Amino acid sequence: MLELAEELHSRKHHVTVITTWPEYNLDQDATARSFSEKEIENGITVLRVKTLPHHNVNYLLRGVAQLLMPVKFLRKLRQYDIMPDAVVVYSPPLPLALVGSWLQRSNVRFLLNVQDLFPQNAIDLGILSNPLQIIFFRALEKYAYRTADVVTVHSEGNIRFIQKQYPNLASKFQILHNWVDIDHHESGVSQVDFREKWNVQQKDVAIFAGVMGPSQYLKLLLQVAEQMQDHTELLFLLVGDGQEKEKLQKMAQEKSLSNLRFEGFVSREEYPDLLQICSIGLVCLNPLNKTPVVPGKILGYMAAGLPVAAFLQSSSDGHGVIKSAQCGFSADSADKDACVQSMCTLLSQRDSFAKLGQNGKSYATEHFSKEVCVSQLESMLEDTAS
Repeated sequence: MLELAEELHSRKHHVTVITTWPEYNLDQDATARSFSEKEIENGITVLRVKTLPHHNVNYLLRGVAQLLMPVKFLRKLRQYDIMPDAVVVYSPPLPLALVGSWLQRSNVRFLLNVQDLFPQNAIDLGILSNPLQIIFFRALEKYAYRTADVVTVHSEGNIRFIQKQYPNLASKFQILHNWVDIDHHESGVSQVDFREKWNVQQKDVAIFAGVMGPSQYLKLLLQVAEQMQDHTELLFLLVGDGQEKEKLQKMAQEKSLSNLRFEGFVSREEYPDLLQICSIGLVCLNPLNKTPVVPGKILGYMAAGLPVAAFLQSSSDGHGVIKSAQCGFSADSADKDACVQSMCTLLSQRDSFAKLGQNGKSYATEHFSKEVCVSQLESMLEDTAS
């Protein structure tokens, strides 16, 4: 969202970002910072909304918090007398689409950017099983798609999936690839030496950076690390937070995994410095998920010139991205042995890391650069206005 706001602002649009109060996914070393409800940051208006807890809480409380979000967001917009010409809403959380649906009644152009196909992904993972809840969220999903001017998904597999599910709305769906800020990952003067800061001794670091939840299926990474303890020059580094982290840490301790460690989130500004000490970018998704989602972190690794090792469900379009870019290896996350073999194969080609990394960076620059994708988004908003 930050990159989109900055790029639109650079193109002379007046941009307002409305978001929840920053309470999680913060840099573990950040000093306490006080936030204001409304601020102007680099020319972008930022509105922050206090909501019920929706991070590291049970699914019932999270659901209630998300259902109340659109009411709180609309009240905040009304409080500051903000009526946009266009609104871009990210899903999940799906209920936030109601903000766009309400504004669309006042002829505000509404683009819904779908990152995860909810509720289908929650049904696949067993998170959502109550028939009445499924009926409710299916109805909400259909209403969101029907009221949006454009619904974007990030890959070919996703658009086929959603068009089959809602054939009468097929004309609304378009592909808008997730983007990455290539310049943000350009090698420059490192501000933080994470090898020294975290006392990393191993020659090679395989990093997973992001949310640690059930969809990420990170117990698989622990299983892979367990099978590869004889590779003494390889460290599995898991950076981030999420509802599964404590359970994963306990599991790693029980397995005595000396080749795996956990750290908290780092800031966006320091993230490129962290990737500079890494040799491999890790991606993992639960094999129970049947949707073709492509994890956005793949693009960050590619932009940083890291070879990618991806353990994804068989339906993920991420397999195709990695194959087309020739930037690493992928395996079915349902097959632990295949995932271990992929890591071993990648390590055996260490002399090719630079080539694989450059392949990924070139592919990301051509297909997923922020400039290319935001231009497509601008065009979609203009089309809906005509």
